[in-house]
Amino acid sequence: MGADTLLARLDGVRKTGADRWLARCPAHDDRKASLAIRELPDGRVLVKCFAECESEGVLSAVGLDFSALYPPRPVGNCIQPVRRPFPAADVLQAVSFEALFVMLCARAINQGETLNETDRARLIVAASRLQRAVEAACHA
Repeated sequence: MGADTLLARLDGVRKTGADRWLARCPAHDDRKASLAIRELPDGRVLVKCFAECESEGVLSAVGLDFSALYPPRPVGNCIQPVRRPFPAADVLQAVSFEALFVMLCARAINQGETLNETDRARLIVAASRLQRAVEAACHA
């Protein structure tokens, strides 16, 4: 639902710019337009009463709720969750651990020791994780 649904229920609506309007606030006895409405490019609608009415009260006065201010969400599997980057300190700590493991294996090999199967497999994991960290840093 866009701004049109809200605007149709308001009095004294006038356009003030691209996707921006002023209207009389229905939540209080408004003689002049004190309600600002703005539709964002993603379809969300912002509402601000300069007489300090709460947005919920404005919407309630015209028979709407907050869901009217947001575009409908797509249904199905087409929604991809947004992946947030890990905090830098966590990434550095993980890289440090993997590097430490690689260093300990290198020292053992340098001293003539043979790595057992478990350590060899873990060394491959460590090297892979370090490589992915470098690749991720280069693409960021």
